[in-house]
Amino acid sequence: MREFLRATVADESAAIERYRSIRDWTVRLAAPLSPEDCQVQPMPDASPTKWHLAHTTWFFETFLLSPHLPGYRPYHPAFSFLFNSYYNAVGPRVARADRGLITRPGLDEVLAYRAAVDLEVIRRLEALGEDRSSEIDTVLELGLNHEQQHQELIVTDIKATLARNPIRPAYRDDLEVLESPAPPMTWHAFPAGLDQIGQNGIGFAFDNESPRHAVHVEAFELASRPVTVGEYRGFMEDGGYQRAEHWLSDGWACIHSNGWDAPLYWEKINGQWRAFTMGGMRPLVDSEPVVHLSYYEADAFARWAGARLPTEAEWEIAAREEPIVGNFLENEAFHPRPAVPGTGLAQCFGDVWEWTQSPYTAYPGMRAAAGALGEYNAKFMCNQIVLRGGSCATPASHIRPSYRNFFPPEARWQFSGIRLARS
Repeated sequence: MREFLRATVADESAAIERYRSIRDWTVRLAAPLSPEDCQVQPMPDASPTKWHLAHTTWFFETFLLSPHLPGYRPYHPAFSFLFNSYYNAVGPRVARADRGLITRPGLDEVLAYRAAVDLEVIRRLEALGEDRSSEIDTVLELGLNHEQQHQELIVTDIKATLARNPIRPAYRDDLEVLESPAPPMTWHAFPAGLDQIGQNGIGFAFDNESPRHAVHVEAFELASRPVTVGEYRGFMEDGGYQRAEHWLSDGWACIHSNGWDAPLYWEKINGQWRAFTMGGMRPLVDSEPVVHLSYYEADAFARWAGARLPTEAEWEIAAREEPIVGNFLENEAFHPRPAVPGTGLAQCFGDVWEWTQSPYTAYPGMRAAAGALGEYNAKFMCNQIVLRGGSCATPASHIRPSYRNFFPPEARWQFSGIRLARS
Protein backbone atom coordinates (compact mmCIF):
# COMPACT_ATOMS: atom_id res chain seq x y z
CA MET A 1 0.00 0.00 0.00
CA ARG A 2 2.99 2.34 0.32
CA GLU A 3 2.74 3.25 -3.37
CA PHE A 4 -0.27 5.44 -2.50
CA LEU A 5 1.08 8.41 -0.57
CA ARG A 6 -1.15 9.40 2.32
CA ALA A 7 -2.03 12.70 3.90
CA THR A 8 -1.74 12.29 7.68
CA VAL A 9 -4.87 13.31 9.56
CA ALA A 10 -4.10 14.78 12.98
CA ASP A 11 -6.89 13.09 14.96
CA GLU A 12 -9.94 10.92 14.55
CA SER A 13 -12.36 13.87 14.70
CA ALA A 14 -10.68 15.47 11.68
CA ALA A 15 -10.74 12.14 9.83
CA ILE A 16 -14.42 11.63 10.60
CA GLU A 17 -15.34 15.18 9.57
CA ARG A 18 -13.47 14.80 6.28
CA TYR A 19 -15.16 11.45 5.66
CA ARG A 20 -18.63 12.85 6.37
CA SER A 21 -18.07 15.98 4.31
CA ILE A 22 -16.98 14.15 1.17
CA ARG A 23 -19.62 11.45 1.46
CA ASP A 24 -22.34 14.07 2.01
CA TRP A 25 -21.26 15.94 -1.13
CA THR A 26 -21.96 12.86 -3.23
CA VAL A 27 -25.52 12.60 -1.93
CA ARG A 28 -25.95 16.34 -2.39
CA LEU A 29 -25.07 16.00 -6.08
CA ALA A 30 -27.81 13.41 -6.50
CA ALA A 31 -30.43 15.46 -4.63
CA PRO A 32 -31.82 17.37 -7.68
CA LEU A 33 -32.42 14.08 -9.50
CA SER A 34 -35.45 11.83 -9.57
CA PRO A 35 -35.08 8.08 -8.95
CA GLU A 36 -35.65 7.64 -12.69
CA ASP A 37 -32.79 10.05 -13.47
CA CYS A 38 -30.53 8.02 -11.20
CA GLN A 39 -31.26 4.79 -13.06
CA VAL A 40 -30.41 5.71 -16.66
CA GLN A 41 -27.14 4.77 -18.36
CA PRO A 42 -26.87 6.89 -21.52
CA MET A 43 -23.86 5.05 -22.99
CA PRO A 44 -21.41 2.30 -21.94
CA ASP A 45 -18.77 4.81 -20.79
CA ALA A 46 -21.17 6.55 -18.39
CA SER A 47 -22.72 4.96 -15.31
CA PRO A 48 -26.06 5.61 -13.57
CA THR A 49 -25.96 7.96 -10.60
CA LYS A 50 -27.41 5.18 -8.45
CA TRP A 51 -24.50 2.94 -9.40
CA HIS A 52 -21.98 5.65 -8.44
CA LEU A 53 -23.69 6.03 -5.05
CA ALA A 54 -23.46 2.29 -4.48
CA HIS A 55 -20.00 1.65 -5.94
CA THR A 56 -18.28 4.28 -3.79
CA THR A 57 -19.90 2.66 -0.75
CA TRP A 58 -18.82 -0.80 -1.91
CA PHE A 59 -15.25 0.53 -2.08
CA PHE A 60 -15.19 1.39 1.64
CA GLU A 61 -16.97 -1.84 2.54
CA THR A 62 -14.60 -4.01 0.48
CA PHE A 63 -11.25 -2.37 1.13
CA LEU A 64 -11.70 -0.82 4.58
CA LEU A 65 -14.38 -2.60 6.61
CA SER A 66 -14.05 -6.21 5.49
CA PRO A 67 -10.25 -6.48 5.92
CA HIS A 68 -9.96 -4.32 9.06
CA LEU A 69 -13.14 -4.94 11.05
CA PRO A 70 -13.12 -8.48 12.50
CA GLY A 71 -16.46 -10.17 12.09
CA TYR A 72 -17.86 -7.59 9.69
CA ARG A 73 -20.62 -9.01 7.48
CA PRO A 74 -21.27 -7.31 4.13
CA TYR A 75 -24.54 -5.42 3.88
CA HIS A 76 -25.82 -7.64 1.08
CA PRO A 77 -24.12 -10.72 -0.43
CA ALA A 78 -24.98 -9.69 -4.01
CA PHE A 79 -23.62 -6.16 -3.81
CA SER A 80 -20.01 -7.19 -4.44
CA PHE A 81 -21.09 -8.55 -7.83
CA LEU A 82 -23.42 -5.64 -8.63
CA PHE A 83 -21.15 -2.77 -7.64
CA ASN A 84 -17.59 -3.93 -8.29
CA SER A 85 -16.23 -1.77 -11.11
CA TYR A 86 -13.14 -3.44 -12.59
CA TYR A 87 -11.27 -5.19 -9.74
CA ASN A 88 -10.63 -8.65 -11.12
CA ALA A 89 -8.89 -9.69 -7.91
CA VAL A 90 -12.13 -9.10 -5.97
CA GLY A 91 -14.29 -11.28 -8.19
CA PRO A 92 -16.80 -11.23 -11.06
CA ARG A 93 -18.95 -8.20 -11.77
CA VAL A 94 -21.74 -6.86 -13.94
CA ALA A 95 -20.44 -5.78 -17.35
CA ARG A 96 -19.89 -2.03 -17.48
CA ALA A 97 -22.36 -1.52 -20.31
CA ASP A 98 -25.09 -3.30 -18.29
CA ARG A 99 -25.01 -1.14 -15.15
CA GLY A 100 -28.21 0.58 -16.23
CA LEU A 101 -30.00 -2.79 -16.04
CA ILE A 102 -29.52 -2.97 -12.26
CA THR A 103 -33.02 -1.73 -11.43
CA ARG A 104 -32.85 -3.40 -8.03
CA PRO A 105 -31.81 -2.47 -5.42
CA GLY A 106 -33.72 0.77 -5.78
CA LEU A 107 -32.39 4.20 -4.94
CA ASP A 108 -33.82 4.13 -1.40
CA GLU A 109 -32.03 0.88 -0.62
CA VAL A 110 -28.77 2.18 -2.08
CA LEU A 111 -29.03 5.25 0.18
CA ALA A 112 -29.72 2.94 3.14
CA TYR A 113 -26.62 0.94 2.16
CA ARG A 114 -24.57 4.15 2.19
CA ALA A 115 -25.90 5.09 5.63
CA ALA A 116 -25.15 1.64 7.07
CA VAL A 117 -21.58 1.57 5.76
CA ASP A 118 -20.96 5.16 6.87
CA LEU A 119 -22.10 4.24 10.36
CA GLU A 120 -19.67 1.33 10.51
CA VAL A 121 -16.74 3.36 9.13
CA ILE A 122 -17.31 6.15 11.65
CA ARG A 123 -17.67 3.66 14.52
CA ARG A 124 -14.40 2.06 13.45
CA LEU A 125 -12.57 5.39 13.29
CA GLU A 126 -13.96 6.44 16.68
CA ALA A 127 -12.93 3.14 18.26
CA LEU A 128 -9.39 3.25 16.90
CA GLY A 129 -8.80 6.95 17.50
CA GLU A 130 -5.16 7.84 16.94
CA ASP A 131 -4.25 4.14 17.05
CA ARG A 132 -5.28 3.74 13.42
CA SER A 133 -2.70 1.86 11.41
CA SER A 134 -1.00 3.52 8.47
CA GLU A 135 -2.73 0.99 6.23
CA ILE A 136 -6.18 2.09 7.43
CA ASP A 137 -5.23 5.73 6.92
CA THR A 138 -3.99 4.93 3.43
CA VAL A 139 -7.15 3.07 2.41
CA LEU A 140 -9.33 5.77 3.95
CA GLU A 141 -7.57 8.54 2.03
CA LEU A 142 -7.59 6.53 -1.18
CA GLY A 143 -11.31 5.85 -0.73
CA LEU A 144 -12.08 9.54 -0.24
CA ASN A 145 -10.12 10.52 -3.34
CA HIS A 146 -11.87 7.73 -5.22
CA GLU A 147 -15.21 9.17 -4.02
CA GLN A 148 -14.24 12.59 -5.35
CA GLN A 149 -13.48 11.07 -8.74
CA HIS A 150 -16.97 9.62 -8.77
CA GLN A 151 -18.47 12.96 -7.77
CA GLU A 152 -17.03 14.35 -11.00
CA LEU A 153 -18.38 11.35 -12.89
CA ILE A 154 -21.86 11.89 -11.44
CA VAL A 155 -21.85 15.38 -12.94
CA THR A 156 -20.53 14.34 -16.35
CA ASP A 157 -22.67 11.21 -16.55
CA ILE A 158 -25.93 12.85 -15.53
CA LYS A 159 -25.26 15.60 -18.06
CA ALA A 160 -24.95 12.89 -20.72
CA THR A 161 -28.20 11.38 -19.47
CA LEU A 162 -30.21 14.61 -19.46
CA ALA A 163 -28.84 15.60 -22.87
CA ARG A 164 -30.34 12.44 -24.34
CA ASN A 165 -33.79 13.33 -23.02
CA PRO A 166 -35.82 14.84 -25.91
CA ILE A 167 -36.98 17.81 -23.80
CA ARG A 168 -33.40 18.59 -22.60
CA PRO A 169 -34.29 19.10 -18.91
CA ALA A 170 -31.95 21.10 -16.68
CA TYR A 171 -30.12 19.50 -13.78
CA ARG A 172 -30.86 22.73 -11.92
CA ASP A 173 -32.80 25.79 -13.06
CA ASP A 174 -30.89 28.31 -10.95
CA LEU A 175 -27.42 28.10 -12.54
CA GLU A 176 -25.92 31.51 -13.33
CA VAL A 177 -24.51 32.35 -16.78
CA LEU A 178 -21.51 34.72 -16.84
CA GLU A 179 -20.81 36.56 -20.10
CA SER A 180 -17.76 38.68 -19.28
CA PRO A 181 -15.19 39.06 -22.10
CA ALA A 182 -12.14 36.81 -22.04
CA PRO A 183 -8.71 38.50 -21.98
CA PRO A 184 -6.62 38.27 -25.16
CA MET A 185 -4.55 35.12 -25.54
CA THR A 186 -0.86 35.75 -24.90
CA TRP A 187 2.14 33.45 -24.64
CA HIS A 188 4.33 32.58 -21.65
CA ALA A 189 7.85 31.35 -22.43
CA PHE A 190 9.68 28.61 -20.54
CA PRO A 191 13.37 27.78 -21.06
CA ALA A 192 14.90 24.51 -22.18
CA GLY A 193 16.55 22.39 -19.53
CA LEU A 194 16.53 19.41 -17.23
CA ASP A 195 13.69 19.44 -14.72
CA GLN A 196 11.64 17.09 -12.57
CA ILE A 197 7.97 16.16 -12.64
CA GLY A 198 5.82 13.86 -10.55
CA GLN A 199 4.51 13.91 -7.01
CA ASN A 200 6.83 15.64 -4.55
CA GLY A 201 5.99 13.42 -1.58
CA ILE A 202 3.81 15.99 0.20
CA GLY A 203 0.24 14.85 0.77
CA PHE A 204 -1.79 12.21 -1.00
CA ALA A 205 -1.18 11.19 -4.60
CA PHE A 206 -2.14 8.27 -6.80
CA ASP A 207 0.49 5.74 -7.73
CA ASN A 208 0.53 6.92 -11.36
CA GLU A 209 1.94 10.31 -10.24
CA SER A 210 5.15 8.72 -8.97
CA PRO A 211 8.05 8.44 -8.83
CA ARG A 212 9.30 11.97 -9.27
CA HIS A 213 11.78 11.81 -12.11
CA ALA A 214 13.97 13.88 -14.39
CA VAL A 215 12.73 15.14 -17.76
CA HIS A 216 14.39 17.28 -20.39
CA VAL A 217 12.27 19.82 -22.20
CA GLU A 218 13.13 22.09 -25.08
CA ALA A 219 12.16 25.75 -24.85
CA PHE A 220 8.41 26.14 -25.22
CA GLU A 221 5.55 28.59 -24.86
CA LEU A 222 2.16 28.01 -23.29
CA ALA A 223 -0.98 30.02 -23.97
CA SER A 224 -2.18 32.31 -21.19
CA ARG A 225 -5.67 30.76 -21.13
CA PRO A 226 -7.69 27.94 -22.69
CA VAL A 227 -9.20 28.25 -26.17
CA THR A 228 -12.63 29.88 -26.14
CA VAL A 229 -15.92 29.01 -27.79
CA GLY A 230 -15.53 31.96 -30.15
CA GLU A 231 -12.06 30.86 -31.22
CA TYR A 232 -13.27 27.33 -31.83
CA ARG A 233 -16.16 28.65 -33.89
CA GLY A 234 -13.56 30.33 -36.09
CA PHE A 235 -12.04 26.89 -36.73
CA MET A 236 -15.46 25.51 -37.63
CA GLU A 237 -16.32 28.44 -39.89
CA ASP A 238 -13.02 27.94 -41.71
CA GLY A 239 -14.08 24.41 -42.61
CA GLY A 240 -12.18 22.78 -39.75
CA TYR A 241 -14.28 19.62 -39.76
CA GLN A 242 -14.07 19.34 -43.55
CA ARG A 243 -10.33 19.83 -44.09
CA ALA A 244 -8.37 16.61 -43.73
CA GLU A 245 -5.00 18.39 -43.47
CA HIS A 246 -5.72 19.35 -39.85
CA TRP A 247 -6.56 15.87 -38.64
CA LEU A 248 -4.73 12.79 -37.50
CA SER A 249 -5.75 9.78 -39.58
CA ASP A 250 -7.63 8.18 -36.67
CA GLY A 251 -9.29 11.51 -35.90
CA TRP A 252 -10.46 12.00 -39.48
CA ALA A 253 -11.95 8.49 -39.45
CA CYS A 254 -13.53 9.17 -36.03
CA ILE A 255 -15.34 12.37 -36.96
CA HIS A 256 -16.69 10.82 -40.17
CA SER A 257 -17.82 7.55 -38.59
CA ASN A 258 -19.59 9.50 -35.82
CA GLY A 259 -20.88 12.38 -37.93
CA TRP A 260 -19.21 15.04 -35.76
CA ASP A 261 -19.22 18.62 -37.01
CA ALA A 262 -19.17 20.47 -33.65
CA PRO A 263 -18.33 19.87 -29.98
CA LEU A 264 -20.52 17.49 -28.01
CA TYR A 265 -23.82 19.04 -26.80
CA TRP A 266 -23.85 21.74 -29.51
CA GLU A 267 -27.00 21.87 -31.63
CA LYS A 268 -27.91 24.20 -34.47
CA ILE A 269 -31.48 25.40 -33.87
CA ASN A 270 -33.10 27.74 -36.41
CA GLY A 271 -29.68 28.43 -37.87
CA GLN A 272 -28.08 29.34 -34.50
CA TRP A 273 -25.72 27.23 -32.42
CA ARG A 274 -26.88 26.44 -28.91
CA ALA A 275 -25.39 24.15 -26.28
CA PHE A 276 -26.87 21.85 -23.68
CA THR A 277 -25.59 22.69 -20.21
CA MET A 278 -26.47 21.57 -16.70
CA GLY A 279 -28.85 24.55 -16.74
CA GLY A 280 -30.52 23.33 -19.93
CA MET A 281 -30.20 24.54 -23.53
CA ARG A 282 -28.82 28.05 -23.99
CA PRO A 283 -27.02 30.20 -26.58
CA LEU A 284 -23.27 29.87 -26.87
CA VAL A 285 -21.09 32.26 -24.89
CA ASP A 286 -18.07 33.03 -27.05
CA SER A 287 -15.84 34.04 -24.12
CA GLU A 288 -16.19 30.72 -22.28
CA PRO A 289 -13.56 27.99 -22.68
CA VAL A 290 -14.70 25.54 -25.34
CA VAL A 291 -15.52 22.20 -23.75
CA HIS A 292 -16.51 18.61 -24.51
CA LEU A 293 -13.88 18.05 -27.17
CA SER A 294 -12.08 14.84 -28.02
CA TYR A 295 -8.30 14.69 -28.22
CA TYR A 296 -8.70 14.49 -31.98
CA GLU A 297 -10.63 17.78 -32.09
CA ALA A 298 -8.20 19.48 -29.71
CA ASP A 299 -5.24 18.36 -31.82
CA ALA A 300 -6.91 19.43 -35.09
CA PHE A 301 -7.69 22.89 -33.70
CA ALA A 302 -4.10 23.29 -32.52
CA ARG A 303 -2.77 22.42 -35.98
CA TRP A 304 -5.22 24.85 -37.59
CA ALA A 305 -4.05 27.56 -35.17
CA GLY A 306 -0.39 26.98 -36.04
CA ALA A 307 0.34 25.57 -32.61
CA ARG A 308 0.22 22.20 -30.86
CA LEU A 309 -0.91 20.61 -27.61
CA PRO A 310 1.56 20.66 -24.71
CA THR A 311 3.27 17.57 -23.40
CA GLU A 312 2.30 16.67 -19.85
CA ALA A 313 5.83 17.53 -18.71
CA GLU A 314 5.54 21.01 -20.22
CA TRP A 315 2.12 21.48 -18.66
CA GLU A 316 3.29 20.48 -15.18
CA ILE A 317 6.45 22.59 -15.31
CA ALA A 318 4.41 25.61 -16.39
CA ALA A 319 1.53 25.12 -13.97
CA ARG A 320 3.24 24.05 -10.76
CA GLU A 321 3.77 27.61 -9.50
CA GLU A 322 0.21 28.66 -10.26
CA PRO A 323 -2.23 28.82 -7.33
CA ILE A 324 -4.85 26.08 -7.21
CA VAL A 325 -7.81 28.41 -7.45
CA GLY A 326 -10.61 28.49 -9.98
CA ASN A 327 -14.03 27.26 -10.96
CA PHE A 328 -14.40 23.87 -9.26
CA LEU A 329 -17.25 21.60 -8.22
CA GLU A 330 -17.83 23.57 -5.02
CA ASN A 331 -18.74 26.65 -7.08
CA GLU A 332 -21.78 24.72 -8.31
CA ALA A 333 -21.58 26.38 -11.72
CA PHE A 334 -21.21 22.97 -13.41
CA HIS A 335 -19.93 24.77 -16.50
CA PRO A 336 -16.71 26.58 -17.54
CA ARG A 337 -16.62 30.33 -17.05
CA PRO A 338 -14.73 33.05 -18.95
CA ALA A 339 -11.15 33.70 -17.87
CA VAL A 340 -10.41 36.86 -15.90
CA PRO A 341 -7.45 39.15 -16.65
CA GLY A 342 -4.27 38.38 -14.75
CA THR A 343 -0.50 38.02 -15.02
CA GLY A 344 -0.12 34.26 -14.82
CA LEU A 345 -1.58 31.30 -16.64
CA ALA A 346 -5.34 31.67 -16.29
CA GLN A 347 -7.54 28.65 -15.53
CA CYS A 348 -4.73 26.13 -15.15
CA PHE A 349 -6.94 24.52 -12.54
CA GLY A 350 -10.69 24.07 -12.82
CA ASP A 351 -13.06 24.97 -15.68
CA VAL A 352 -11.81 22.44 -18.28
CA TRP A 353 -9.48 19.47 -18.31
CA GLU A 354 -6.72 20.28 -20.78
CA TRP A 355 -5.67 17.67 -23.31
CA THR A 356 -1.96 17.06 -23.61
CA GLN A 357 -0.25 15.19 -26.43
CA SER A 358 1.23 12.64 -24.00
CA PRO A 359 0.19 8.99 -23.97
CA TYR A 360 -0.78 7.63 -20.56
CA THR A 361 2.11 5.38 -19.58
CA ALA A 362 3.98 4.55 -16.39
CA TYR A 363 6.64 6.89 -15.10
CA PRO A 364 10.14 5.33 -14.96
CA GLY A 365 10.31 3.07 -11.91
CA MET A 366 6.59 3.16 -11.10
CA ARG A 367 5.30 0.24 -9.06
CA ALA A 368 1.60 -0.42 -8.77
CA ALA A 369 0.23 -1.26 -5.33
CA ALA A 370 -0.02 -4.93 -4.45
CA GLY A 371 -3.35 -6.76 -4.62
CA ALA A 372 -6.65 -5.52 -5.99
CA LEU A 373 -5.82 -1.84 -5.42
CA GLY A 374 -2.93 -2.23 -7.83
CA GLU A 375 -5.58 -2.37 -10.55
CA TYR A 376 -6.66 1.20 -9.76
CA ASN A 377 -4.53 2.96 -12.39
CA ALA A 378 -1.85 0.76 -13.88
CA LYS A 379 -4.13 -1.55 -15.88
CA PHE A 380 -5.36 1.38 -18.00
CA MET A 381 -1.94 2.41 -19.32
CA CYS A 382 -2.77 1.66 -22.93
CA ASN A 383 -4.58 3.65 -25.65
CA GLN A 384 -5.26 6.64 -23.38
CA ILE A 385 -4.14 10.28 -23.48
CA VAL A 386 -3.25 12.40 -20.43
CA LEU A 387 -5.30 15.46 -19.43
CA ARG A 388 -4.27 17.95 -16.77
CA GLY A 389 -5.71 20.61 -14.47
CA GLY A 390 -9.20 19.57 -13.40
CA SER A 391 -12.54 21.03 -14.43
CA CYS A 392 -15.68 22.72 -13.18
CA ALA A 393 -16.79 19.26 -11.98
CA THR A 394 -13.56 18.49 -10.04
CA PRO A 395 -13.53 19.00 -6.25
CA ALA A 396 -10.98 21.69 -5.37
CA SER A 397 -9.21 19.55 -2.75
CA HIS A 398 -8.78 16.73 -5.25
CA ILE A 399 -6.51 18.41 -7.79
CA ARG A 400 -2.76 19.18 -7.79
CA PRO A 401 -0.11 19.98 -10.43
CA SER A 402 1.01 16.35 -10.68
CA TYR A 403 -2.49 14.90 -11.12
CA ARG A 404 -2.80 12.76 -14.28
CA ASN A 405 -6.26 12.20 -15.72
CA PHE A 406 -6.58 9.95 -18.75
CA PHE A 407 -9.18 9.09 -21.36
CA PRO A 408 -9.30 7.51 -24.82
CA PRO A 409 -8.71 10.04 -27.61
CA GLU A 410 -12.33 9.88 -28.80
CA ALA A 411 -13.84 10.67 -25.35
CA ARG A 412 -15.94 13.87 -25.28
CA TRP A 413 -18.41 13.63 -22.40
CA GLN A 414 -15.87 14.88 -19.87
CA PHE A 415 -15.32 18.63 -19.42
CA SER A 416 -12.27 18.56 -21.71
CA GLY A 417 -10.81 21.56 -23.54
CA ILE A 418 -7.65 23.00 -25.09
CA ARG A 419 -4.63 25.00 -24.00
CA LEU A 420 -2.23 25.67 -26.85
CA ALA A 421 1.54 25.29 -26.82
CA ARG A 422 4.24 26.00 -29.32
CA SER A 423 7.95 25.29 -29.59
